[in-house]
Amino acid sequence: MAKAKPVVRAAALDKSITASTDSLTKSCGNAVIAVTTKTAENKKLATEVKRHSKKKATLTKRRQTASARLKKTANAENKKAVATVNKELKTVQSALTKARASKSTVSTELTALKAASKRLTAYTRVIAAADRVLNKPVKKKRAKKRVVKKS
Repeated sequence: MAKAKPVVRAAALDKSITASTDSLTKSCGNAVIAVTTKTAENKKLATEVKRHSKKKATLTKRRQTASARLKKTANAENKKAVATVNKELKTVQSALTKARASKSTVSTELTALKAASKRLTAYTRVIAAADRVLNKPVKKKRAKKRVVKKS
């Protein structure tokens, strides 16, 4: 014959509920902090990507003008200018690729964190509302006045 599971005591159950709600509240706070941090990081990476994109655009124009100048007059100075621009452009392109990859990763993480934070906030709000309803003091009902019928 299998042993029956022991019945949970009220104090243990109350303690478990309190620990769970405290854990949920703490997780909610941690989620807000994480979202704030990742949002700042995402903004920083967005400005970095924008900066590298502008730099790449200016270097591309500079390369075009240097190449045109080199075709017009092929001397050592123009060759060096084209080589320098190409070297800079390669560096900026690799930095831009890294920044875009980082931004993509952070954006994905931020989206997941926002979704989790939204769920945690909703759960916390609903539990708080339920606690308010359950912890209302019980109102005493007044006895109805008896109406005496006259016959």
